[in-house]
Amino acid sequence: MTTKVMAFGEALIDFLSNGAIQAGELESFTKFPGGAPANVAVAVARLGGNSHFVGQVGDDAFGHFLKTSLDEYGVNTSNMLMTKEAKTALAFVSLDYTGERSFEFYRSPSADILFKEADFDAAWFADSKGVFHTCSNTLTDADITKATLAGVSMARAANWIVSIDVNLRMNLWPNEQVDIQRVIDWMQSGDVVKASLEELVVLAEDPFLLIEQTLAAGVTLFVLTDGGNAIRFYTLEHGVCEVVTPKVEVKDTTAAGDAFVGGLLYQLAEKGGDRASLAVFSQQQLVDIIRFAAACGADSVTKLGAYPSLPSLEQAQAQLDRF
Repeated sequence: MTTKVMAFGEALIDFLSNGAIQAGELESFTKFPGGAPANVAVAVARLGGNSHFVGQVGDDAFGHFLKTSLDEYGVNTSNMLMTKEAKTALAFVSLDYTGERSFEFYRSPSADILFKEADFDAAWFADSKGVFHTCSNTLTDADITKATLAGVSMARAANWIVSIDVNLRMNLWPNEQVDIQRVIDWMQSGDVVKASLEELVVLAEDPFLLIEQTLAAGVTLFVLTDGGNAIRFYTLEHGVCEVVTPKVEVKDTTAAGDAFVGGLLYQLAEKGGDRASLAVFSQQQLVDIIRFAAACGADSVTKLGAYPSLPSLEQAQAQLDRF
């Protein structure tokens, strides 16, 4: 069995818009399974990885739909919890004519944020290698933050790679006010960090100083995206490197970042899967890993939806061959 990739956080329903509204037309929405960590889990599974999802949904029609969807896409959901204490989270995703998204979340409270610190099981981290993935949507209140950090602590104790996707969604935070220090502390607890320049501007007046501080705190690899511009990655050993992104026709950016992260984690798992291996990648190996992840992200935006847009290994390789 290949190295386990375990994504933790929210699985929710994306109600995806039919697109920009024309005069006299009503906007309609179609139900898709989604949630950033769940998308990442599916992305890894679609590539052929050993993908697991850990989180909680409501014991309701939407929650059962999400579990079934993850199962059908090859994600191991044996540690996915269900509760009657709250409903499954919903997100309405509107698209403009360029395929860019805006979100409206129904998540106050929802089942995913009721996952508790005690719900983590050390046996989940029994493998000698693995990748544990989180994003900032599980930092929006104190209890789910404790649960997230408990998972990070268990992963680090097992010598797993800890993956951090900053992935800020302002309207998930109380009064749309991000707890900046909480996010930075969590970010600097990881081994691999992915963030967009737009997100770092929220967290620091000098985003590049924050990157330096994050590497100094012990993060091995910091990946910075900036829309369609070149991806930059930073390490203490290799400094900063750039990887160009492929140019494609954009239909929907909903899963672009998650496809990128899924491709990144798939590669890290396949090429090592522990903190020691991560520390000794050459510059060229890292360039190859980031290029593969970029191909995954590029392929996803050519299709609609979250799970359905995530590429197979063959599709990712075909996209990679084009740039």
